[in-house]
Amino acid sequence: MEIQQRVYDIDDLWQLVCQPENADKHFELINGELYEMPAPGGEHGFLASEISFYIRLYDRGRELGVTMVDAGFHSPDDRLTLMVPDVAFTRMERAPNPIPKKFMPLMPDLAVEIVSPSNTMSQIRRKAALYLQHGTQLVWIFIPDKKTAEVCRLDASGKIQSESIDAGGALSGEDVLPDFELELTTLFD
Repeated sequence: MEIQQRVYDIDDLWQLVCQPENADKHFELINGELYEMPAPGGEHGFLASEISFYIRLYDRGRELGVTMVDAGFHSPDDRLTLMVPDVAFTRMERAPNPIPKKFMPLMPDLAVEIVSPSNTMSQIRRKAALYLQHGTQLVWIFIPDKKTAEVCRLDASGKIQSESIDAGGALSGEDVLPDFELELTTLFD
């Protein structure tokens, strides 16, 4: 749902989210347009928690990066777009230290989006494209109703490539999470 017709930047958004009346609201900023996102439901929250758990479990002892849930990320080159992936992983060498109290000033290496009843696939694919265009290497889109996922990445020519993973398949961490594999049956059975 679009809020108002004016151009917002990440500083405007930070002021907005810090207002007490917005404490329970979720916002994203896309090309200067502010969008209020409905609070996710139980299934969505459960899946985000599980995905984050498996990534953190894999990374325990490896310390390859930082896993976050529902944190705001923006490209340092674009102050008009702020994305809030359901789960995000950023490699240690790219992660700010210390982690900022405000929004993360980079896009994650892995962004995870979970399709909710309030989303359309075209909305989620648009978000995946924005992540990739702003520096994310890998996007996983989970589709709970179908117990499937899509993997999105840029090919060598910079075009977005999408791959469907069926209910019996597994997601690979590719170069972001080497040797990581997440079987969809772990989440959906």
